[in-house]
Amino acid sequence: MSFWSRSTPEPEKQSDSLPSQALLWLMASFALLLTPQIDRLPLWLILVCVALAGWRWLAQQGRVRLPGRWLRTGIMLALIAVYLVRVQGSFTVDTAASFFVLTVGLKWLETRSARDFYVLFYILVYLATVNFLFHQEIHWALVNIGSIALLLIGLQVLNAPDLPGGIKAGWRRLASMLLKVLPVVVLLFVFFPRMEPLWSVPLVSGQARSGISDTMRPGDISNLAQSSARAFRVTFGGPIPAHRDRYWRGLILDTLDNGTWRQSGYEPFRRPGRVDVDGGIGAMEPGQYDVLMEPTDKRWAFALENSVAVSDNVVKEADDLFRFRRPADSAVRYRLALNDSTEQVSEDLKPGDARRYLQLPASGNPRARELAAKLRQSTDDMGVIRTLLNRFREQPYFYTLRPPRMPSDGIDSLLFDEMRGFCAHYAGATTFVLRSAGIPARVVVGYQGGESGAGNEYLVVRQYDAHAWVEAWVEGEGWIRLDPTAAISPSRIESGLREAVADEGSFLENNWASAQRYGNVAAIRWMSQQLDRVNYQWQRWVVGYQGQSQLNLMSRLPGGFGMKELGYLTAGIVGVGLLIAGLIPALQIRRGRSKDRYTRLLDGWYQLCGRAGVPVRSGETPATLASRLAAAEPAVAESARLFARMVNSHYYSAASAPGSGNGDNGQHQDDELRRLRRLLSTMKRQLRRAGKAQPKIPSSNAHSGKHSD
Repeated sequence: MSFWSRSTPEPEKQSDSLPSQALLWLMASFALLLTPQIDRLPLWLILVCVALAGWRWLAQQGRVRLPGRWLRTGIMLALIAVYLVRVQGSFTVDTAASFFVLTVGLKWLETRSARDFYVLFYILVYLATVNFLFHQEIHWALVNIGSIALLLIGLQVLNAPDLPGGIKAGWRRLASMLLKVLPVVVLLFVFFPRMEPLWSVPLVSGQARSGISDTMRPGDISNLAQSSARAFRVTFGGPIPAHRDRYWRGLILDTLDNGTWRQSGYEPFRRPGRVDVDGGIGAMEPGQYDVLMEPTDKRWAFALENSVAVSDNVVKEADDLFRFRRPADSAVRYRLALNDSTEQVSEDLKPGDARRYLQLPASGNPRARELAAKLRQSTDDMGVIRTLLNRFREQPYFYTLRPPRMPSDGIDSLLFDEMRGFCAHYAGATTFVLRSAGIPARVVVGYQGGESGAGNEYLVVRQYDAHAWVEAWVEGEGWIRLDPTAAISPSRIESGLREAVADEGSFLENNWASAQRYGNVAAIRWMSQQLDRVNYQWQRWVVGYQGQSQLNLMSRLPGGFGMKELGYLTAGIVGVGLLIAGLIPALQIRRGRSKDRYTRLLDGWYQLCGRAGVPVRSGETPATLASRLAAAEPAVAESARLFARMVNSHYYSAASAPGSGNGDNGQHQDDELRRLRRLLSTMKRQLRRAGKAQPKIPSSNAHSGKHSD
């Protein structure tokens, strides 16, 4: 028989078969859970998962057959072989997560019974937690929560596939559960002693990240200028520095090799480890600033000049640079402070450092070397620097995101022929000329600028703010900052990249989907800022809420809290929560709230009759009771008889009986309950007009008839 036969698959036991609707909810959850990983999963793996899930759905419809044991084994081995070839021996947390996604896809081929549904249910719940390894933003958290909700709806459908109005009732039930547990979850989140979250484990993924690297070719930073991805956000304890003073130093490049600037040293091998992502140490003081940096998989941190470390998850190293102890493979928050004191400058540069910052290739760019020799004649170091910067200001040099291709002697071509380039071109050329003139110089790479977030509460520094500038050693003054870009295009430093290339129209020209590209539109700018503010606060106070931040918060409570006090408080909260959870059902049973809605309304009517002087007799039917009430109180005669007829219709009519197969039964019951409640209220008003003392109808009767049983 053909494998792709359109005949009905072999019948399974009825008790083990899966309802199609339950399977559909499971697949919808799987698709939603894959969404956060789309940016890192290879295309072939996504297509495989879609194909395997589609295969299972077609089998559910009877269009194809699910594979047998041997065929499933063959498919599994083939896909694992493809996976091994693709990863090429690079086994990291990233590749392990991809392999887990592959196993989930393969699981569809053996999901045949309710037991398999439960297995896949728990696997998908775990996949939702795996997503937090790679994305902790609030919108992805909502996607994960939504996928869990779909799983729970599917679980309800699996266990009650024919329940009338089951989907609508299921969503109501989920909402009710959420509202009940949310206060407990919030209390436990705030007070429970914090453990390191799942996403703080070292990923060591080797995945390419957007951002500056430890090498610089002329076109590298101009490529970053087409990315609006966030680099980091900064909150200041005092006034925000002016745009021209926002030089975020990251690393120093001191060696020129075949047109590429790089670090002369190398990063020592470090075992995989976790970066302490919690830099919160209490309220910020004036002069301090908090940086929330996006993952880079690098050790360097970004800081303003003359900063000192405040949090202990960054370390200040030589040359006024800051480093983490391990690569930052997840978002990390650290705190620095601006140092007002001026450091003493040593009289001389160490001989080894002088050689390093004067290094040049033995040949190449002869015209730039000749220019340096001319600048050097009859002037000191500061004279050379001023003359070179004046050359950039006075001659027709242009700042552009569309630089021409440079030949092998690119510095000569930039300085004398093309005269068009980006910050990396001019920084590299300036350093070359200064070194040729005997002045120690180095390239500094980082970011310059940053735009205000919502309400000017913080700064957002993006990848298009990446920048390169120069530091030169001047005897008696030490390292001073020189920025040829500021001489050529002052608007880049004073206002940002958008203004600098406004005439050229090249700002984010290759990134049409970026909201920042349309930042001149007020509505888009406002919406983008508000979304970023929500994500920023989420990152700071939810994702980044760990041990030190928790202790800082607890220290503000009366008496102060340590870890021991937090443990006692948490145990108390859990105990009180369990006590309340047990007392509420007990009180409901005691007050008769465990009865169904019709019974509660009938009890209310009985109480009304008793207080009107017509007590209920044992074994009396609603119709008989209504007749006696009508005789005693003619004002309520019509309402009482109608109420009794509706009660009898509910309990004895075949159309209203449970299991009658009426698909609109749930809506019909809700309509009946509303009518009965109105009749009960009408009788109450009629008796009030007649001057009778009125019963107090139970509070539950005043609620909407849409409560679940």
